[in-house]
Amino acid sequence: MIFGKHINRYYLKYSPLLLFGIFALLLVDYFQLIIPELYKMVINGANTGYVELDGAIREFDIQFVLDEICLPLIVVIIAMVVGRFLWRVCFFGASIRLETDLRKRMFDHSKTLSQEYYQRNKVGDLMSLFTNDLETVQSCFGEGTLVLFDVLLLGTMALVKMISMSPILTLLSMIPMAFLFAISLMVGKSMRKKWAVRQAAFSHISDFTQENFSGIAVVKAFAK
Repeated sequence: MIFGKHINRYYLKYSPLLLFGIFALLLVDYFQLIIPELYKMVINGANTGYVELDGAIREFDIQFVLDEICLPLIVVIIAMVVGRFLWRVCFFGASIRLETDLRKRMFDHSKTLSQEYYQRNKVGDLMSLFTNDLETVQSCFGEGTLVLFDVLLLGTMALVKMISMSPILTLLSMIPMAFLFAISLMVGKSMRKKWAVRQAAFSHISDFTQENFSGIAVVKAFAK
């Protein structure tokens, strides 16, 4: 996610859309955790010939597969498809509206600036604000919100379910997660540095292109 005095107002403005998207994401994450339970019944039933369900021993036959596995799996698939469609519309729709509004405000503000401002600031930097930087803000607003709440919701529910099944296995599974977390921090830091270098390079390229076009225009003007 991204925060700032010019961005925070959009979280309030699009809060109904974002909250509905979070609810749809919660729905998807909840049904997503049902799939391993269905796989568990299939594996246990195929190995032993029976399945323990709600404290009762059930024979693993075709009727059990249809009633207790296939039918719930169809419900899970439908719920996940609908939920994913809804949170995509909510999160990405809000981010596109944010980009549209910011672009309009920036363009209206740019028309009020003086000529001295454009002489002091590089053309590449200004172009970068309206292209790469604005697209980055859109991505952080939409995908950033999605990733944050997906990690919190799915991670919390998965951890609770894992602890309820086996606390020891849950603790052992957290060991590689610590290494992944450390690696992700290092990769994220490197990506931020490379992004800054790319933005600076884009600015210089845009200035070079602008100078070339200006030079061509001057040559043509004198040639006449």
